[in-house]
Amino acid sequence: MTPSTPRTVLHRAAGSLAAAGLLAAASLAGAAAPAQAADTPVFTFGGPAETALHPYPASGKPKSSKVGITLYNPSEDEENGGFDGDFTLTFDLSGVAGVADVKIDGEASPDCRITGTKAVCEDWGIWPGSQSAADFVVTAAKGSENGATGTIKVTGQADGATFTPFTTRLTVGGPDLVMERLPFKTELTPGDKQQAPITFANRGSRDADGVLLTLRYSRGLDIPQRYSNCEYTVDDPDLPDFGWTTALCSVEGAFEAGATYTLATPLTLEATERAYYDTFLYGIHENSAAQRTALRAGAPFERGTGGVLKAVPAKKGAAARGADLDPYDNQQEADFRTENTADFVAYGDRVAGSEGSFVTADLGFRNEGPAWIGHIRSGEDVATVDFTVPQGASVATKPESCRAVTADGKYREDQNTPAPRYFCNTSMTVRDGAGLDLRFELRIDKAMVGASGAVTVRNTFLKNPKLPFDPKPTNNTAYLILNGEGDGDGSDSGGATEGGDGGSGEPSTPPTSAPDPEESPSGTPSPSESSTSGGGSAGTTGGSGGGGGLASTGSIALIASGTAAAALAAGLVLFTAARRRAAAQHG
Repeated sequence: MTPSTPRTVLHRAAGSLAAAGLLAAASLAGAAAPAQAADTPVFTFGGPAETALHPYPASGKPKSSKVGITLYNPSEDEENGGFDGDFTLTFDLSGVAGVADVKIDGEASPDCRITGTKAVCEDWGIWPGSQSAADFVVTAAKGSENGATGTIKVTGQADGATFTPFTTRLTVGGPDLVMERLPFKTELTPGDKQQAPITFANRGSRDADGVLLTLRYSRGLDIPQRYSNCEYTVDDPDLPDFGWTTALCSVEGAFEAGATYTLATPLTLEATERAYYDTFLYGIHENSAAQRTALRAGAPFERGTGGVLKAVPAKKGAAARGADLDPYDNQQEADFRTENTADFVAYGDRVAGSEGSFVTADLGFRNEGPAWIGHIRSGEDVATVDFTVPQGASVATKPESCRAVTADGKYREDQNTPAPRYFCNTSMTVRDGAGLDLRFELRIDKAMVGASGAVTVRNTFLKNPKLPFDPKPTNNTAYLILNGEGDGDGSDSGGATEGGDGGSGEPSTPPTSAPDPEESPSGTPSPSESSTSGGGSAGTTGGSGGGGGLASTGSIALIASGTAAAALAAGLVLFTAARRRAAAQHG
């Protein structure tokens, strides 16, 4: 058996990330994991249900495709759910003889070898979750005909474990749906509408039997038509995301190889009153139950009630269904910048208590709109709440997203003892009507009448505090008032009263010693600090949450989730630790 080596461990780590995307395909191929017996674990293979191969060319080398097979351990016990033993995987290649030539991706699959019509991979240890089992490079066999097809059968064997067999199909030729880029006007004002005559081509070697048009647009955009052959879903408004609307439209017809098609009636893309930075993604896939299930990703969809969306030939061009020859050109995207504003309004609180008592204060800001603000591409935080602690008080507990700084806003390594000032970042999105809600617990060290601390919502850069989209900077600052006049004699040890400023940002009393952000040195943390500063607190409503933005170039997955990204990252950490422990035990 092949022992676990540092190279193998690194390979498996990379494979586990890639395997996450293939796991959905495993379920689509019918590879549901059986119930796991108490003493005999059951492992499941996954991978693409079908892979299309470019036909063998008349001259030159054939184009290759990749087939990745994954192995899934359903145990939810990250600490003790791994299989500690040797195992052997066997790939029967006889079914694709004359159809495809199969080679092992040696760098990705160092524990595999091919002998005749059989590939064998030997390894040790199967940890909870999904991992890469083997990667193959496949090309159409010389002399193979368009439409020729065959299967690779996958089985596994290990003492004390069971493997669910899996089959993946290779087919020569297929449709190659290509979405054409539209020449959108990208500098907009609210209310602007423009036509979107979606156009796509089939550049493959076989016809496509029906297509699935996928549309996805962020919160500031809208397509008012709701077609009866489309189903729609909108992100939960309480979740910290870009507020995506997703439409999946099943368009019937035989879409011939070599032909180009466009919508019978162009879509209307509108910049709403919420628009600021927005993105529109539009893609085309061959229609199938498996494809629809994958793109739904478990989200609830509702069918439209309007007319039927149809596609007609843009130029003259019973189809056989097949996998797409090149799935990387199926989607296009466009970014829009709308001339708009968002009014961020700070709010403070009024709290009272006797010396030595503890009080809670709620502070933060709301986005009064009209625009939502989302840094889709960069993933940068939108704004920072800058809180100066009132004299006579000290912070006992703070939101996790807030970091302690010095009085003049400089980096402070000590995050455990009370500080005079706190910076609390939002995430990369702040929706209209949402904001950042923060709760601090303060200890009243000295009863002072009317002590106040500034609560300012500003740009994340301390030296450049102006919010570029906010037309009303006068309401960006409010105050936390401690034992103000009319709040009693200070003998009340209870919590905070309702916020006296009501989000207006108008102070009840002038600030006592709030530093001027314009003149303060940069409070930007060191790299080690910024990696842990985080986004909004648990009390954030709508506008906060983790997750990165879209890359500056390229596409994103149609359905993405910040929670899934965090879980994947956490899983990688757990996997690495478990793998090291298991490798040490095996050694």
